[in-house]
Amino acid sequence: MIAIIDYGMGNLRSVQKGFEKIGSEAIITDDPQVVLQAERVVLPGVGAFRDCMHNLEQGGFVEPILKVIAEGRPFLGICVGMQLLFSDSVEFGLYSGLNVIPGHVLRFPDQMTVAGEKLKVPQMGWNQLSFKRRPPIFEGVADGSNVYFVHSYYAKPDDSSVIATTTDYGIEFCSSVWKDNVVATQFHPEKSQAIGLQILKNFAELK
Repeated sequence: MIAIIDYGMGNLRSVQKGFEKIGSEAIITDDPQVVLQAERVVLPGVGAFRDCMHNLEQGGFVEPILKVIAEGRPFLGICVGMQLLFSDSVEFGLYSGLNVIPGHVLRFPDQMTVAGEKLKVPQMGWNQLSFKRRPPIFEGVADGSNVYFVHSYYAKPDDSSVIATTTDYGIEFCSSVWKDNVVATQFHPEKSQAIGLQILKNFAELK
């Protein structure tokens, strides 16, 4: 069973529909006990880091998330769900995260340009993945594949060896991470068409 954590800050139904399309059962739950019993766990996230972290704490999800990860069960973070795994974020101040992956969440620099054109922040749309490491969740995904992003902030791990992919948007940033049983993507697999469905399928089939 795949549990999608409902803490009031995610595009939950679209993630669930993504799993439905590949024939995998995924339940949306706001019950920490269900998360503790799940075989696999997904932490989506849309909105501000501060508010997401607050809701995780208020919903009683922090300890279950850390327990699931410590026990080695497959765990997938998506968008802000990836950022929450880091030590802290500078969005609207300085706020602590789950510290599963040491590092920081930073804002894209102002005045980024490509070929003389100013880049908009947030990055919103399709962009390419460049592989540094290839976790099982990316099996069948080609280098240079396009996936869908919506974000103004990006995660910077202290240890670059956890970076699975990078993406260029004015700067080269970490677009996914892999640490043991934890994989997290800054992009949205559920919005990334066939490539995204392949990623969700791989996650559902992880041992």
